[in-house]
Order: sequence, then C-alpha cells, then structure tokens
Amino acid sequence: MLLEATRRYCPEAVFILTSTNKVYGDKPNNLPLVEQENRWEVEEWHPYFAHGIDETMSIDQSKHSLFGVSKVAADVMTQEYGRYFGIKTGTFRGGCLTGPAHSGAELHGFLAYLVKCAITAKPYTIYGYKGKQVRDNIHSCDLVNAFWLFFQDPKVGQVYNIGGSRHSNCSVIEAIGYIEELCGRKLEYKLSDAARSGDHMWWISDVRRFQKDYPGWHYEYDLKRILEEIIEATQKRLH
Repeated sequence: MLLEATRRYCPEAVFILTSTNKVYGDKPNNLPLVEQENRWEVEEWHPYFAHGIDETMSIDQSKHSLFGVSKVAADVMTQEYGRYFGIKTGTFRGGCLTGPAHSGAELHGFLAYLVKCAITAKPYTIYGYKGKQVRDNIHSCDLVNAFWLFFQDPKVGQVYNIGGSRHSNCSVIEAIGYIEELCGRKLEYKLSDAARSGDHMWWISDVRRFQKDYPGWHYEYDLKRILEEIIEATQKRLH
C-alpha cells in the first residue's frame, strides 16, 4: 500500500491522489435542475449556479457505481493518513481530465472518444439524459500545474474539487456541435434511454478552495483549445 509505504519510509514526502467527482455518487442529480435546449442547468438561485459544486457536498446516501465507491475508499484513506499521521496528502477530485493523448473509450473520456468517432465516421451512442448531461473538462497541463503548486507548498489531509469549472464545460450535445464545427464533418449519433449507473446529469467543479490556497494557479486551456489539441493529435494518429 503506497500510503503505508510513505508513512514508514518517507513520511516527509508529498502524496497526491487523483480522485474523482464520482465520490459524490449521484447526489448531484438531486440538485434543482432545469432542462434547457441543449443542456441541464442548475437553477440560478442555487448556491452552486455561479461557481459549481464545492467540497461540502455529501458523499453519503447516494449511488456511486463500483468504480466510484472504489475511489471513495482511496479518497478517504488518503485523507485519513494525512490527518492521522500528519502526512502531506492532497486529494484532487477531478471532473473530466483530458488532453491530446487521452485514449477515450465508449464509456470513458467522452471528448477524446467523440473526436475519434467524428474523424473515423463511427456512430456514437449517448447514454441517458437526452445527451444534455453537463461535464466540466480540464486539460492535463492545467491539472499537473495544480499538482506542482501543491507539491511545492503541500497541506496535510486537504481535499480539492478540480475541473474545468465554469471556465470550461459543455453537455454531450454541445460537445458534438463544437466538434462538428472544428472537424468540418457531421458526427452520427443515437440516444439511449439507459443512463450509466450513478452518472451525473450536471457536474461543474467549484475550484475556489484550491485557488484560495494557491492563487498563482490559473487555466491555460479553455474548451475550444482543448478540443483543437485533441482533434489535431487524433488526426495525426489515425492518418
């Protein structure tokens, strides 16, 4: 176990866990959501509307999926080693982490997989929520920069939501439109009523806790630049 090895042999080391927003299970689906033309959106009066979901959201009484609950175990254990043993642990609950080298699959890494489908003319299946489910997307460069800042000035047992926030987010339907425009071709897709187990209808990360602790961190990539890089890299790999 890496945490125990850290405690025994290098307790001064900085330990960073790449967790996930899936630790919140389907709790975000209980938010007051409004169906818009191309996306679900939280009601404007709700505290999460302006900046997204913060770390105070409960992880209890929700359906996580087996992947999500395995992440909960690692997430809480990392926090515990920080708080119990004083190890410098940082738990980063990521939204959609992506970039030009992302190997997207049908049920994971949707931006990269959507681009692959568009370029190869492969039909895409959207699972549940009319394709209006919202995700925030953060480029791997922005995420690693956040890790680097934490490494240079670590905390003990800290937890951060990290993702594209209001800066970089889209629904699946919106993403398809952007990709079609950037690729100059149509993407064939169909809608399935069967949503993935524990899937979120709306997720946008509130990253202000991290920004407060590390005010030097800022985004280098917005959604358009992320997609442009993924498209360019995918075209090079496939042609």
